[in-house]
Amino acid sequence: MDIIKAENITKRFTNHVALDDVSVSIPEGSIYGLLGPNGAGKTTLIRIINHITAPDSGTVTFNGHPLTANDVVNIGYLPEERGLYKKMKVGDQALFFAKLKGLKTREATMELRKWFERFGILDWWGKKVEELSKGMAQKVQFIVTVLHRPKLLIFDEPFSGFDPINAELLKNEILRLCDEGATVIFSTHNMSSVESLCDNFTLINRSHNILSGNVAEIRREMGRNHYRLSFQGVPEELLSRLGDKVLSYDMSKPELTKDGPIFNAEFKLKEGVEMRDFISEVNNAVDIVTFDRALPSMNEIFIKTVEKANANASAGVEQ
Repeated sequence: MDIIKAENITKRFTNHVALDDVSVSIPEGSIYGLLGPNGAGKTTLIRIINHITAPDSGTVTFNGHPLTANDVVNIGYLPEERGLYKKMKVGDQALFFAKLKGLKTREATMELRKWFERFGILDWWGKKVEELSKGMAQKVQFIVTVLHRPKLLIFDEPFSGFDPINAELLKNEILRLCDEGATVIFSTHNMSSVESLCDNFTLINRSHNILSGNVAEIRREMGRNHYRLSFQGVPEELLSRLGDKVLSYDMSKPELTKDGPIFNAEFKLKEGVEMRDFISEVNNAVDIVTFDRALPSMNEIFIKTVEKANANASAGVEQ
């Protein structure tokens, strides 16, 4: 079941179309990546899902019914632009937000102290927010976002400003929340995080949805007929034997080792060429050191898809 289903969403501002007929379906219990360049329309879509603004046309359903203001209690939203009252004490600030979300003082205090201890910031409970580092302040904001255990969590660039250790801590907490039944919408420019966290994603560019699907399936499809090879031998002999089987290739300078130079190359095979035939030709020409599929990274997919969409838009091709 989809916890969120946004269909044919269009949103215009004075001189700008922020979203143009965008549809997105978020499966319940998943971690869903919402990707796109700056200004693509991601934040507008997030605000619509969070009932902060309304679409000009299109519909949004939450758990199978039209999204209403009453559903916001089941949504936790951590925006990219953070906001804490700097002169308040950290614990008082956290309690204030917890009460806004319907928690009683005693329950909220107990839960907050558990979270503060888990995040290593319990000693800062009685200090002013202005004394916190950026990373510590983000931990507080993350905690108050998830404290009331909403069904849907929306994180906009949650790792911004975190060092690798705290980024890993946050990543593990997001995975734990998902294991406990939460659904996560995850907006980021950090493509390695998408690969390690997200089940599915949508890529928005220039107000349009230009690519959606399962992360692993999209990587396999876009890496079809691509292989990565390291070998010892004569590159010219290898290329000669491959003949018309290869559509394109990229070969780096050799890596010098005590056993001789090792060449690294990526090949894109022509349609219809079988992998076993390719391996056979390679085996007859050089000594294989390693061989595997050359799956593109999400970073590569992001860049190539956006560049292609922009080129098509410039040429007047409908997206």
